[in-house]
Amino acid sequence: MRTSILATGFSCVALMAAAETPVLTVYAGDYFTSEWGPGPAIEAGFEAFCNCDLQFSTGDLMPRLLLEGDRTKADVVIGLTTDVLARARATGFFGPHGQDLSALTLPVAWPDDTFLPFNWGHTAFVYDTTRMEAPPATLEAMRSLPEAVKVVIQDPRTSISGLALVLWVKAVYGDQAGAFWADLAPHILTVTKDWSESYGLFTAGEADMVLSYTTSPAYHIFAENDLTKKAAIFPEGHYFMAETVGKIAATDQPELADAFMAWVLTPDFQKTIPVANWSLPSALSQADWLEGWAALPMPDKVLFLTETEAEAMRVEAVEEWRAALSQ
Repeated sequence: MRTSILATGFSCVALMAAAETPVLTVYAGDYFTSEWGPGPAIEAGFEAFCNCDLQFSTGDLMPRLLLEGDRTKADVVIGLTTDVLARARATGFFGPHGQDLSALTLPVAWPDDTFLPFNWGHTAFVYDTTRMEAPPATLEAMRSLPEAVKVVIQDPRTSISGLALVLWVKAVYGDQAGAFWADLAPHILTVTKDWSESYGLFTAGEADMVLSYTTSPAYHIFAENDLTKKAAIFPEGHYFMAETVGKIAATDQPELADAFMAWVLTPDFQKTIPVANWSLPSALSQADWLEGWAALPMPDKVLFLTETEAEAMRVEAVEEWRAALSQ
C-alpha cells in the first residue's frame, strides 16, 4: 500500500510539471459540500496531498450520470451507495479503481475492483430520551408503538437512506413487508425528500424518532456534548450500507483520478470521515478510531445485501412501502 501511494505521489509531481494547476472534477451528492458535510475537509486534504485543484460538482448522482452519458465532465464520483451500484456498474462509465483492498476494515467482504468504499454504517431509528423513556427494543415493536409516538422517514425514491430503510424491512420481513408498513403508517408524521429535512424536524422536536444511522448520536455526543440522542438497536439486525468512490473510465485526468483513489485509503482521508461525515471509516482498525467512537452501540447482527440482491428487491420493496402508506 505504501509503495502504491508513493508511486501515485510521484505521478502527481510529474503531472504538475505538465500543467500549472491540474483540476480534478468530483461529482458528489448535495449534502457533501455543505458546512456539515465532508467535502470541505476532503478538498483541503487532497489539494495539500497533490498540490492540485479539486472541484466538487453536486447533484443527484445517478440521474445526472444517466442524463450526461459519455458527455459527463466527472473524473471521479463519490457517494454512490451499495444499493445503487448495480445500476452504476451497468452504465459502463466506471473503470477499475486499481487499489489494494487489504487495508479495508469493513464488517463484510468487499472484493469489488471498481467501487471503493470510503465509509460505512447501519441504518437505525434514532430517538430522543427526553421524549421517549422506553424506546422500542425490537424492529417488530415498531409495529405497536404507543399512539402518540411519531416517526419521520425519508422517501426511498429520492433518498439513499429511505431506500436503505425499505430494503432493511424487506430483508427482515420478506413477503410480510407490506404488513409492517401498514402497521407503522399511523405513526409516520411525514415522509421527506431527503435525510437533512427529516433530521431537522427531529432535532426541532417535531418527531420522537427519525430514520438515520447508528452513528448519528456521535454528532450530538462529540460536537454538542448532548447525550439525549440514541440509536435503537434491534436484535433482528441492522442494514449495512457503504458509500463508495468510483473512477470514470474516460477521465482526461487519469493520473490525478488514480491519486485520489489511492488517497481515499490513507489515514489522512480516513480520519476525516468520523467527524466530517459522522460515519465509520472503511480502512481504519477500531484501535485507530477517534476516542469514544468504539463505545457507540453497534448491532450484533449485520444485514448486508449484495448490489445484485438489493437491485432485485428494490422495485418490490418500494412499491410495498408506497402502497401501504397511500391507504
